[in-house]
Amino acid sequence: MTQTKTPTDSYKHFDVSIYSTVYDVNKMADLDWLTARFDAISRVLHVDKIYLETHRDTVMAEEETIVQAREFFQSRGVRTAGGITLTVMERNRFQTYCYTNPEQRQRVQEIVEYTARLFDELILDDFFFTNCKCTSCIEAKGEKSWTAFRLALMAEAAQNLVIGPAKAVNPQIKVVIKYPNWYEHFQGLGFNLEAEPPIFDGLYTGTETRDPVGTQHFQEYHGYSIFRYFHNIKPGGNGGGWVDPFASFTADRYAEQLWLTLLAKAPEITLFHFGQLERSIQESQRAAWQGVPPAEGNVRLDFDAMIASVQEDADPTDAETWSPETTLALAAGHAFQQIDPVLGLLGQPLGIKSYRPHHATGEDFLHSYLGMLGIPIDLGPEFPAEDKTILLTESAQADPEIVQKIEQQVRAGKSVVVTSGLFKALQDKGIRDIVELTVTDRKASVQDFQIGWFGVHHGESPILVPHMDYMTNDSWEEISGQTRNTGHPILHSASYAEGRLYVLTIPDNYDDLYKLPVKVLSRIRDTLLTDLYVQVNGPAQVALFVYDNDTFVVESFLPEEAEIEIVVGDEITSLCDATSGEALSGKPVLDWRGQSTGKVHYGTTIAPHALRVFRCESGD
Repeated sequence: MTQTKTPTDSYKHFDVSIYSTVYDVNKMADLDWLTARFDAISRVLHVDKIYLETHRDTVMAEEETIVQAREFFQSRGVRTAGGITLTVMERNRFQTYCYTNPEQRQRVQEIVEYTARLFDELILDDFFFTNCKCTSCIEAKGEKSWTAFRLALMAEAAQNLVIGPAKAVNPQIKVVIKYPNWYEHFQGLGFNLEAEPPIFDGLYTGTETRDPVGTQHFQEYHGYSIFRYFHNIKPGGNGGGWVDPFASFTADRYAEQLWLTLLAKAPEITLFHFGQLERSIQESQRAAWQGVPPAEGNVRLDFDAMIASVQEDADPTDAETWSPETTLALAAGHAFQQIDPVLGLLGQPLGIKSYRPHHATGEDFLHSYLGMLGIPIDLGPEFPAEDKTILLTESAQADPEIVQKIEQQVRAGKSVVVTSGLFKALQDKGIRDIVELTVTDRKASVQDFQIGWFGVHHGESPILVPHMDYMTNDSWEEISGQTRNTGHPILHSASYAEGRLYVLTIPDNYDDLYKLPVKVLSRIRDTLLTDLYVQVNGPAQVALFVYDNDTFVVESFLPEEAEIEIVVGDEITSLCDATSGEALSGKPVLDWRGQSTGKVHYGTTIAPHALRVFRCESGD
């Protein structure tokens, strides 16, 4: 049999792991089955590590099979770790164990101890929460809310059923909790982002966003921002990002999730799961983009190159080793080869700081919509008092001292941008001492927008926004949405001491943010991104990722080519595409009087579902 090429060289800037469910682990009792499938995967994808699951849905992997599989992978230079999914029946709406039931608690502990004997690392997949409302749980809850009850219950279970027993069996073990992507609602099911990260040895991030319309409705940027958020919760302890292929209806949507995870500087990425990676990608599922090939410097999934890479390294006369079929493993391997050199150009991520107190709700997942407007977000659990400009959404109301903290920021000469949802939540709690403004219950359907005193910009269709009342000449409309004879603040500002408070109006449907005209989006970016060295103006659904080494990435999630304008300070003397080397031509940005603003803009384009990397250079 002809030996095909195996990608023995690891990727330079991240490790790749595969998670294998207990169903595939049990199949690994057949070494021929395991060898054939892993050889097929490793021909097109370098693998550093595999998680071997011991339990899911009350199904256990046999110890003999686990040991055999562990030795197989170790002989191939692949590290191994254990995985546990604490579901009773995943298909029954993710039925979890009951953590008030003594027998089920004992079973959870036994599963953990069994896994800890076999591995020096274990990870808890998505389901270390509780959705049980049995009689035992109702009685144990008493007068508490379900959120308060479950937060305390699962923090106790983490220590007494998982971490303590695991380390008693194996003092060297590293115990990691993997969190899924729905963090805004964690507290309601007992995922405790306050108590758990300090006691676990590490955490892991579910960065899968899938299709934003048909499944969980997460915007693409969420795959980047959630990793950065969990990084800020446990700095140095966020071990990686985790992507599955489900509900990614095109292969480039799958690849985008991998790229976003790694652009967030995840040190490891896990592909879920072993049994899925040989899944075929049909011709109709290849790409969301259509039209002409991208210009040089645009990075996107190239299916012809993917298939050619398989054919180059295989003998077409050998039916066992040659296949033109496009699989998920091949798509992942190709995507990793494309992004690896890009990562070597990037420093550490930057963004406007935003604050989400633990267990908060309000304007859920809005940060990801704002990220899709080209606003880099740096979300964290601590109030960012040191920053000159910060963004606060409605979730910040969970901090009982939030009004005082906002007042201190603006009194100190800084800028605070609050959403209309947060202002409304606080308007009877003291924030009107800063500006006498009211977010009313009245609504307006607006399609035209005026910026300052000049120019009306027409949106693609009407959007519904809350109306705000304010005292004339006490505060000012920076952007106004217009109806027939009335204006409605979209971006509002008020001075206070040496600083400024802005109120950003959020439409009832967050998706309507994408309908705002380019000039309106640019004015919003002007306010939010004053502390960053770059701003990218263009349509919505083009994201910006900024790094601390004067390098940034622009990624488009649009189905057509987009024109963009890159704006930097005039201390930057040149701008180039960091992958192609192409130098861009810039022009000074002038104000309405024709005078220089101290900024320079560079016009260029970006292909559909592609990313570009740019590098700034400054003169001496």
